[in-house]
Amino acid sequence: MKKPFVTKEQLVEITKQYPTPFHIYDEKGIRENARKLYKAFSWNKGFKEYFAVKATPNPYILSILKEEGCGADCSSMTELMMAEAVGFSGDDIMFSSNATPPEEFVKARELNSLINLDDYTHIDFLEKVAGIPETICCRFNPGGVFKTANGIMDNPQDAKYGFTKEQLFDGFKKLKEKGAKNFGIHSFLASNTASNDYYPTLAGILFQLAVELRDKTGADIKFINLSGGIGVPYKPHSHVNDIMAIGEGVRKAFEEILVPAGMGDVALFTELGRYMLAPYGHLVATAIHEKHIYKEYIGLDACAVNLMRPAMYGAYHHITVMGKENVPCDHKYDITGSLCENNDKFAIDRMLPKIDIGDLIVIHDTGAHGFAMGYNYNGKLRSAELLLKEDGGVKLIRRAETPEDYFSTFDFSKDYKFPLA
Repeated sequence: MKKPFVTKEQLVEITKQYPTPFHIYDEKGIRENARKLYKAFSWNKGFKEYFAVKATPNPYILSILKEEGCGADCSSMTELMMAEAVGFSGDDIMFSSNATPPEEFVKARELNSLINLDDYTHIDFLEKVAGIPETICCRFNPGGVFKTANGIMDNPQDAKYGFTKEQLFDGFKKLKEKGAKNFGIHSFLASNTASNDYYPTLAGILFQLAVELRDKTGADIKFINLSGGIGVPYKPHSHVNDIMAIGEGVRKAFEEILVPAGMGDVALFTELGRYMLAPYGHLVATAIHEKHIYKEYIGLDACAVNLMRPAMYGAYHHITVMGKENVPCDHKYDITGSLCENNDKFAIDRMLPKIDIGDLIVIHDTGAHGFAMGYNYNGKLRSAELLLKEDGGVKLIRRAETPEDYFSTFDFSKDYKFPLA
């Protein structure tokens, strides 16, 4: 069963200062997970994890990961600015974007970050707006259907990202002509995979591609970026990926393909977000209403603006009713928020203990793509973010939004008398 990383007693004390709803992150778990990832790939001297900032864009979280040796994977201007503020620069930043505005390429070049081009036409575009750097990366999309021994994992042919193989060969030649000297390859073929085979299979594809690119274009390939895609077990009895087995699988492919080709010095990168943070975040809410009509409903003080994934994808997030972990799950509920949308539900027909008004509710695995996907529909305000520190203390790492924040972007607000505090 899933067990919260925070106790009811701790939450009772925390809510005296920080009212629900809020997201809380586990510093100890984040650090231990990062160290385990680096151990799994310690056989590759150049290995580096570029944390996907979009998953959890908070400078305090980025600082923790920076201390653990991670870089930052950015895909927008504000993500680049946040990485810069935390102290990332140069090849500690990987800029992977698509349909990229010119000013973002300019900023990436100013920071001397590694730029990962998403399309063949971006070569001329980058040259025009910011110049071609000596080190450049290109994103590969093999098309077709991506399969492993466990079956179909995703359909790259339907994805908007990346170069075709033919474009990649032409792109490397063109970039060399424009002054690029060092090259990287990047690819992302599947999301939230529940298989130890995904990374080794992807690695084999990219390693073979790297040898072919080297042989046919003369490109000096310095690194291969496996991107993200390693999943987490959202359901209590779901498969748990073994990062040590994954790292070993990639090592075998590396030694079978790259080492004999004289490319044993190629560095490997990852760009994990969900794997790095999801299990180490909870959305904490309070049960504030119950409703008895055709179904049984429990209404929380949180809603889809705090966690969009269930409404957007029908995604499962486990729920713990704090203090009732050992009580039989003999009540069937829809757990809802207060938005004027019927899909504003954290769970549908979920078997849980009897929930009483005032119960503290923990929604698991919200550390990635949780707060980050928040929005202000219905004039709802985004919650605070808290950090459960290794010493057991709690730090506010983002305050909750206020009505003043919501109204502050109305340039004409001086013409109206909002009832602000």
